[in-house]
Amino acid sequence: MKHITTPFTESIVRDLTSGDTVLISGTIYTARDAAHKRLCEAIAEGQPLPFDLQDAVIYYVGPTPPKPGQVIGAAGPTTSGRMDAYAPTLMEHGLRGMIGKGERSQTVIDSIKGHTAVYLAATGGAGALLSHCILESETIAYEDLGTEAIRKLTVKDFPATVVIDCQGNDLYQTAPAAYRRNA
Repeated sequence: MKHITTPFTESIVRDLTSGDTVLISGTIYTARDAAHKRLCEAIAEGQPLPFDLQDAVIYYVGPTPPKPGQVIGAAGPTTSGRMDAYAPTLMEHGLRGMIGKGERSQTVIDSIKGHTAVYLAATGGAGALLSHCILESETIAYEDLGTEAIRKLTVKDFPATVVIDCQGNDLYQTAPAAYRRNA
């Protein structure tokens, strides 16, 4: 188990290996496909972004509304493949970490390698439990997108697994192969 703190600098990312379990503390941002599209449009048009992408981490989540007394509602990961069309552009502009669930395209894997980034998975179906690791939540952009608005989250010991490390090692490929060898 590795304890890591944001921002995800190049040295932090280089120290992560596919299969590592991590606990993340610090600031992460939420964004799903609609927000990703807007971020990429802003980049293409030379407009300022709502947060600095350099060494940032984006969590692919659309949290449910919080109940009274809660910081955030259930906050489970969404399928990462929907962001594959946008992720390389964001990595070109400094994005260093992504958290979601599911496989990524070869284009994204190549971009992870080329930009010394990392892809992590959070446990799907555990959104209520994951929300307990979120200490603060503030909507910072695209409020009209509702649950898909960009939020700035402060997290403590947010659990994730490194799926694709900066060398391109992909746990979704290596783990089944290792299982078959040992079966």
